[in-house]
Order: sequence, then structure tokens, then C-alpha cells
Amino acid sequence: MSATPIARIAGLGTAVPARLVPNTEFEKYLETSDQWIVERTGIRQRYIAGAETLTDLCETASRTAMTGAGVTAADLDAIILGTISPDRRLPATACDLQARLVAPNAAAFDIAAACPGWIFALAVGEGMIASGRAKTVLCLGAEKLSSVTDMTDRSTAVLFGDGAGASVITRAGSDGRGILSIILGSDGNLADLLYIPAGGSTEPVSEKVVRERTHYIRMAGREVFKAAVLAMAKACDDALAKAGVRAEDIDLLVPHQANLRIIESTAKHSGIPMSKVMVNVDRYGNTSAASIPLALAQGIEEGRIRPGSLLLMVTFGAGFTWGSAVIRW
Repeated sequence: MSATPIARIAGLGTAVPARLVPNTEFEKYLETSDQWIVERTGIRQRYIAGAETLTDLCETASRTAMTGAGVTAADLDAIILGTISPDRRLPATACDLQARLVAPNAAAFDIAAACPGWIFALAVGEGMIASGRAKTVLCLGAEKLSSVTDMTDRSTAVLFGDGAGASVITRAGSDGRGILSIILGSDGNLADLLYIPAGGSTEPVSEKVVRERTHYIRMAGREVFKAAVLAMAKACDDALAKAGVRAEDIDLLVPHQANLRIIESTAKHSGIPMSKVMVNVDRYGNTSAASIPLALAQGIEEGRIRPGSLLLMVTFGAGFTWGSAVIRW
């Protein structure tokens, strides 16, 4: 018997910058090629912000989500933003978004959980609804990763894109639709496999940091790949068990869009055919916390997600952190 949901996603919205960057753009200044990138990652293009701020992208996504949910900014009790690329270190970008939306009743804060940021935000929002502290929560996953990516580093420059996803969550009704399970996890012992070495309080931004480019993302790709596959596989199993459903019951697997081979390995472990897997890494690249909302929005647009669809979502990122969820849409 499946779990009884406490909260549901009542509205969803997304946004990406105007500028589309195809793989061929990197051929102009990096030792790489479109074929090399596609074969190793599945990525063909991504969107890179120009003048757009993270708050700009979040505002666009949030207004779409609120319209879909039929709520106003005044109805929001909390704004929770998962991001590791805020517009500024202080205050939280969620507070800038609160001001932009004019949401006077909302507590606003950021969560730095990297790629699983949206699922972490969803878990906190669900908890606030369950405890009675909130009735309506705006949960976002959004990144401007171009601001923390070294565009001279072939191993990372081609991977990341910018975007935002927003969801309004409210208390679930009696129809069984909503969040059936959420699993969160982390392992800080592996932090130095995917991290930004400097720019924090341990080593603040300085001439040395800028010269050595240590304020940008560093990644040990092969080791991250292995850890991601193992963690996401277990997270899928745990989410299914907690929700009280089987892999064969899932209508669509919506994984983090980081690498096509990771997606294929995760689906294989879960026993879910690729025909039931949402893939759009080719279109957006790795947008970190925005990845799953962007994939959900495309799934809805394409008719692959309908009211009542049973979804399994899973993601993995720096920290290391991971998260999974089963939702009856």
C-alpha cells in the first residue's frame, strides 16, 4: 500500500537565460569538439546568463508557479531556495526574491545543497506544512553556474548551464496525489572530489585566488561518476520502499540531468526502461538544483506527465549530497 501524502506540488514554473550556447562555441577556444562532448556527456547545448541575475530567473519561474497554483505572493508563508550560486553572499537570494515578489508574510532563506537543492527545499517545505508552520511554500532550485565555472577548463566548462525551477507546495487533498516519500543523504568525506577550493571564509577572494582560479568549480570526474551511480541507485531503492511502491509502478523516472551515462546506469539499476526516463541533458546541460524542475516542466509539456502519474526523482551533487522522491502528480 502506498504512503499517504502530506503535501503536493500545486504549481510549477521554470526559466532559462536568453543566450543559447551550442557545443560548437567551445570549439573556438578549447581543445574539444561537439562530438567529444556529446559522446562523453550527452550534452549538445546549454543556456548561459548574460545580464540576467539569479533573482531574475527565480522571479520568472516563481510567477509561473504561483499562477499555476492559483496563489499570490501574499499567500506565501516561506520561500526556500536551493542554490550554490547566489547573486551575493549576503543576504540570501531568497530574500531578494521575496522583495521582488512582494511576499511580506514569507520567511525566506537559501539552502546550499548543490544539485539536490530543489529536493532538499521540497523536504523542508513539506516539513513546514506537516508541522503546521506553513500552508503555502515556494520551493526553488536555481543556479547561475556560469558564474562559478572556469571557462578555460575543458573538463568542467562544457558541463554546466544556468536556469531556475520553482514549485508551490500546499497541503495534499484526499485524492492520493502528492509527495509520497523523500530521501536525503550526504557524505562529507568525499567533498574534495567536487568543490570550489577558495572564495569562502577559509580563503577569501584575493589576488592570489583570482590568479590561481581557485574560486571556480573543481571536479574529479571519474570518481564523481562512480559515487553518483552508487548513491543514486540506493536513493531510488530507498524512496520506492518508503513510498510503498515498486519500480514497475513508476510511470516516469526523472533523474538529475548531469550526464547521460549516469542516467542510463541509474535507470538500469532501478529496472526502469529508458522509454520511461525523462532525458533533457542534451538541451540544458547540468543546471544543478534547477535540473529536475526543468525536466518536470518538459515532461508536462510533452504529455509524459499527467495528473495521477507516478514519478521517481533522484539527484546527486557536491557535498556529497543526494536526494530522491516519489510523487503522485
